[in-house]
Amino acid sequence: MSGLLTGSAFTKQFPQIDTTDGGNGSASLQGTVVAIYEIGCLFGSLFTFFFGDKLGRRKTIMLGCTVLCVGATLQTASFGIPQLIVGRIVTGLGNGINTSTVPVWHSETTHAENRGKALAIELAVNIFGVMSAYWIDYGLSFVNSPAQFRVPLAIQMLFAVFTVLIILFCPESPRWLLKHGRDDEARAVLDQLSYHTGAEKSEKLVQEFDSIRLALLEEQEACVKDKDGNPVSAIRACFTNGKERYFHRVMLGIGSQFMQQLCGINLITYYAPVIFEQSVGLSHSISLLLSGFNGIAYFFSSLIPIWIIDRVGRRKLMLFAAAGQCACMAILAGTTSVSHQGTGIVAAVMLFLFNFFFAVGLLAIPWLLPSEYAPLPIRAPAAALGSASNWIFTFLVVEITPVSIKSIGYKTYIYFCVFNACFLPLIYFFYPETAKLSLEQIDLLFTGEKVLIKLPPHLRDARPGEHLATAETGTADSEHASQNEKAQVENAHMENNHPGA
Repeated sequence: MSGLLTGSAFTKQFPQIDTTDGGNGSASLQGTVVAIYEIGCLFGSLFTFFFGDKLGRRKTIMLGCTVLCVGATLQTASFGIPQLIVGRIVTGLGNGINTSTVPVWHSETTHAENRGKALAIELAVNIFGVMSAYWIDYGLSFVNSPAQFRVPLAIQMLFAVFTVLIILFCPESPRWLLKHGRDDEARAVLDQLSYHTGAEKSEKLVQEFDSIRLALLEEQEACVKDKDGNPVSAIRACFTNGKERYFHRVMLGIGSQFMQQLCGINLITYYAPVIFEQSVGLSHSISLLLSGFNGIAYFFSSLIPIWIIDRVGRRKLMLFAAAGQCACMAILAGTTSVSHQGTGIVAAVMLFLFNFFFAVGLLAIPWLLPSEYAPLPIRAPAAALGSASNWIFTFLVVEITPVSIKSIGYKTYIYFCVFNACFLPLIYFFYPETAKLSLEQIDLLFTGEKVLIKLPPHLRDARPGEHLATAETGTADSEHASQNEKAQVENAHMENNHPGA
C-alpha cells in the first residue's frame, strides 16, 4: 500500500484518505485503512492459536492462502472505503494464518545446524517481495488509470496460488505427525529430510526419531494438570508456568515480536514514500524512486543473515540491530527537525541504514524464536501468540504513523529511538542463545531452577533419546535417559551465574 497512497488514481478513487498537498483527506482514516490489515492478521493468528494444531501445518497454510485470495479480490475490485477495509481485513486474516504457521513448519523440518540459515533465506525471499512491491508501484505510477492501484493489489494472488501448488508436494512436519500418533509417516518424512547416506542415515534417523519421541513423552509427563490430575489443553498450558516454564517461554517469543514492531520498521516499510515526501521534502516521483532503491538495499541486507545467523548467534545480531536502529532514529529526528538540503540527504541515508540494521538482526530472528523457545506440545499455539503480538503492534505503529508525522513531525522518530534503547538490556539479560541447538536441546535451557542464557558445551552432546538403542527399548530406558539428562541440566544450572538467568 505504501506507494499507492499518494498515487493520482488512488487518491481520486478514495479522496477521503488523500493526505497529499491539496488533498482534504483524513490522516487518521488513512492510518485505519492501511492498519486494519493487521487486525485481520491478528484474527488469523488467533484462529491458528485455536485450530492450527488440529489441522496440521500444510492444511493450515493452504487455508490461509485461499482466504488471502478472497481478500485480495475484494481489494482489487474496491470502489469505496468500506469495501477496501473489508478486503484488507480478509486478506490480513489469510496472511495471519500463514505467518503463524510457516515459521513453525519451517523450524520443525530443518536441521539444527542450519535452521536459522533456512529461515533467513525465507525472510530474504519475503523482502524480495517488499522490494518488488516498491518497483511495481513506481512503474505503475505512470499509468493514468485505475490499473495504477488495482494491478498491484491483484498481483499478490499469484503468489498465494503458487504457494498452494508448492505445498502439495511438500511433507508435513514430522514432529506434528509423531505428536498425533502417525509414527510411520513421521519416519518417512524424516527419511526424506535427511541428507545422510548409507548406514549413517539409518543411525541418524533412529536417533532423531527417538529424540523427538522421548522429548514428547517427557513433556507429556511434565505437562500442566488440572485439580483432577488431567492434562490441560495446549492453549491453557501456554498461560501456565510449572517446571517446564511454558508461560515464560511463550512470553519470550511474544516479546521478540513486540520488539520487532516497536523498533519502527513498519514506519518505514508502509510509509517510506510518505516520509520521503512529507518529512524529507522530496517530490512524489523521486520519493517513489528512492523507496524502490531502499527496497533493493533492504533485500541485499536481508541476505547477510543467511551466512551469519547460525555462526554469530541470535543474541549478538539482535543487540547489533537494536543499537544501530537507535542511532538511526536519533539522527533521523535531528535531521528532519530542520529544512535544509544537506539534512534531507542525511535523513534519506538514515532510512536506508535503518533497514540494513533491521534486516541483519531483527528481520528473521523474532519469527524464529517463538518456535524455537516453545516445546512441542505448545509450539503451534505459542507461535500463533507470537504472530498475534507482531500484528497487533504492527497495527499500532501503522495506525498512529500518519497522524504522528502530521502532528508532531520529527518527534515521531524520538520515541522509536527510545524504544530501541530499551530493547538492549531486555535482549542481553533475558534472551537465551539457540543457535545450532536442536529443538530438543533448547528445552534443556529452561529446565532447572534458573534459565540458562547459553547451553554449556558438555550439554550439547546430551541429546534426548541418546540412551534409546532402538524404538522398542521401553519405558525404563526412557526414564533412565531422562534422569541422566536432568542431572546434567541441574549441574549446569548450578554452575551458571549469568545475570539473565
